[in-house]
Amino acid sequence: MDTFLSLNTFLILVLIISTQSLITADHKIADETMKNGSVIGIVGAILDNSSRAGKEEELAMTMAIEDFHSDYYSSTNQTLILHVINSDGDPMQAALAARDLISKQQVKAILGPQTWEETSLVAKVGSENHVPVLSFAEAAPKWANEIWPFLVQASHDHTNHMKAIAAIVQSWKWFQVNVIYEDRDSSANEFLPQFSFALREVNAKITHLLPLPPCPSSSMLSRELENLKRDQTRVFVVHLSSSQLGVQLFQKAKEMNMMEKDYVWITTDPLTGLVHSFNSSIISSMQGVLGVKRYFPDDSNRFHDFRNKFRKRFDLEHPEEDNNEPGIFAVQAYDAAWTVALAMKENSKVNNGQIFLEKILKSDFRGLSGKVEFNSDQRLPPADIFQIINVAGKSGYIEHGFWSEKSGFSLSLRENGKKSSSMEDLGLVFWPGFPMKTPEGWTPPTASKPLRIAVPGLSMFKEYVNVELNGNSLSFGGFSIDVFEAMLDELPYYLPHEFNLFNDTYDKLVEQIHLKNFDAVVGDVAITSQRYEHAEFTQPYTDLGLVMVVPVQSESSDKTWLFMKPFTKSMWVFIVLVNLYNGFVVWFIERNNFPELNGSILNQMGTLIWLAFSTLFSLQGGKLHSNLSRMTMVVWLFVALVITQIYTANLSSMLTVQRLEPTVTDIETLQSSNSMVGYCRGSYLERYLIEVLEFKHNNIKKFSSPEDYAKALRSREIGAAFLEVPAAKLFLAKYCKGFRMVGPTYKVGGYGYAFPRGSPMLPIINEALLKVYESGKIWELETTMLALEECEEKNEEDDDETKARSLSANSFWVLFIITGTTSTISLVSYLFRVYKSLFKHKTLVWRLMAAVIKYWGDGKKCFSRRISDVEESGTNSLNASDSRTRV
Repeated sequence: MDTFLSLNTFLILVLIISTQSLITADHKIADETMKNGSVIGIVGAILDNSSRAGKEEELAMTMAIEDFHSDYYSSTNQTLILHVINSDGDPMQAALAARDLISKQQVKAILGPQTWEETSLVAKVGSENHVPVLSFAEAAPKWANEIWPFLVQASHDHTNHMKAIAAIVQSWKWFQVNVIYEDRDSSANEFLPQFSFALREVNAKITHLLPLPPCPSSSMLSRELENLKRDQTRVFVVHLSSSQLGVQLFQKAKEMNMMEKDYVWITTDPLTGLVHSFNSSIISSMQGVLGVKRYFPDDSNRFHDFRNKFRKRFDLEHPEEDNNEPGIFAVQAYDAAWTVALAMKENSKVNNGQIFLEKILKSDFRGLSGKVEFNSDQRLPPADIFQIINVAGKSGYIEHGFWSEKSGFSLSLRENGKKSSSMEDLGLVFWPGFPMKTPEGWTPPTASKPLRIAVPGLSMFKEYVNVELNGNSLSFGGFSIDVFEAMLDELPYYLPHEFNLFNDTYDKLVEQIHLKNFDAVVGDVAITSQRYEHAEFTQPYTDLGLVMVVPVQSESSDKTWLFMKPFTKSMWVFIVLVNLYNGFVVWFIERNNFPELNGSILNQMGTLIWLAFSTLFSLQGGKLHSNLSRMTMVVWLFVALVITQIYTANLSSMLTVQRLEPTVTDIETLQSSNSMVGYCRGSYLERYLIEVLEFKHNNIKKFSSPEDYAKALRSREIGAAFLEVPAAKLFLAKYCKGFRMVGPTYKVGGYGYAFPRGSPMLPIINEALLKVYESGKIWELETTMLALEECEEKNEEDDDETKARSLSANSFWVLFIITGTTSTISLVSYLFRVYKSLFKHKTLVWRLMAAVIKYWGDGKKCFSRRISDVEESGTNSLNASDSRTRV
């Protein structure tokens, strides 16, 4: 332990000595300048000069200090001093450099470093000494400012950056991606959640994560890439902050033939922001890569002046670099140095670090990278415009277009420029291997490596899955297999596959996908939430739901009121009303011709009712005296004949056809009677019956075949059987007479095909399955399957569809209208004739009035006789009058 501590102490001393040697020259310059009293302030910078980003940042900050001095202090002897220390990317060395800059150089602010590991240590030192630290790190946790209040994030947030990449993924209908990232600091902790959320918003997901150390060995990199290569997903998102690691990755990928057809590579900032610095050798290994980087305006005069100066000086200071173009790192470093210089200008005589920090946070100016303005979290707002590049050709890359959350994809940033929600509208993209069409994002199975499909061997219904041994090979058939084959015909490519028998429970069958023993499961597999833990399912290819099947029995043997069954109650009411009405009309017209139709009111009412139901059989047409009553009777007899014949036929049918009804109609009856119920097809139905339908565990019983179900239902061993709708259809097709489906349909998943979670094939499979649905093929296959099922209980009598039913008045309304209309016409005609005769002779009117008065005097019993006498006298008078008229 002592040896270990001594070694650590030695390493720290070496770092301190090396740091001291790096800034000795700066100390001398600062001391001389401080003696002259012309120093406005000193700015420190901690960079990794071994990286391209560090080189660009150092030169850009130097130029910013020089430009600021030229603009504001060229006429004075005052100056700003910039102290730059090289950390070589070592966090400990960066922390020691920060202490030295603060304690010896008395800097008012520190710019950099580039990585979060370095930034966290430097921010701690800066906050302890009240010195603002403007970090260039890719992303800082949101809690960082609470721990280190003097930390300022001088690079843009990457939230929208992740959305831009997700938009690209959505444009080409990729649903899964692999992510390769640098596992060196907390930037991955910020990047991965943001990117995962952005992908979920476009219905995509991350299938594999590959974290890489800063300096992986060649063998380790080959091994990890080989694992990714074996997977079907071919979309790779690369998030690396080190350009050296990025170059190593793509060179190895090209060596392993992973930069060929069917592969997709997308790089994020900061790697994309350094593509301009890569030489032709590196570019050749990245052909077809898509890159997304933060956009900064490069068409202003200010940027052109900066660019020209930068290129000249960069060639002089770094002749080893092949490209002298400034990138985003140079631009953001320039703006950060300018921010600090502006704050120093207004607070040159104030040594309070808190006031200086507040002045920095109030910055509001237009820099090379755009508007510089910090939010309440002490960081620049998220970048809103991103540029999409496509690495192609020997010279470098093609600027493919832009993306922003507000406008989507566009070829230019002009107000009237064409905008689109899909990257496809930006034009041709050069993909790795330069294929003629856009990669699918995954590779389907090949003939050498077909899709391994498990088929259940314990299917309850062979009509769905039928596995037979033919010699030394197995043949697979049934409705589930037929639908799957029809679905494969709808795919845009051939999908090699092989079926494998699996004799175990359905739950264990689905688990085999999670264990990667199979690539899919095809059969009558019910979709359940528990099985989703191990696999994903296609949409159901059968009806959804769980139903209750019960036996049927004959209706009650009580036939007391069977004679009333041929007609409904409303029909009987109409028959009575029509008979009474027709009888009244005949009675009213013929009452003067039959003495038995006269008498007291009570006697006439009884006679009227008797006449209504007996006239059809006792009075013949020849006995009637009036043509009006005869017309009424003819129509009445015709309607009565039709109704009587139909009644007889329907009653005969009821007496000969057996009527069946279910023994149970709801689960409440089963539960209250403590009846046993049956189920099958796995544990999920058992859980559903107990937890959802609330059956007791001791009251449920499992069955394994339709024959066992039928036997148990007939013997009343169970009161009902619970089956999924597809199974219930087949069961009732086989036992079509003795059982019935009753009660509601409980919503549970139907049958579906299972695939590994996140399978890239699933969206394409679902699309093909929809096409099979829309073509009517599934309906045709199901109809054929049910038609081939012969009913074991079928006889000459049909079941519910053919049993007799009571007839309502709706079936006879035309007849009722005919007879009613005829009777009404006869009655109105008769009344009109009587009315005319009465008022034609006034004498009859006076006699009628006298009869009424006499009625009230003598009593109601004489009223009918008086009316008859008046009518008879009127008739005689009419006849005499007619005779005189003829004479």
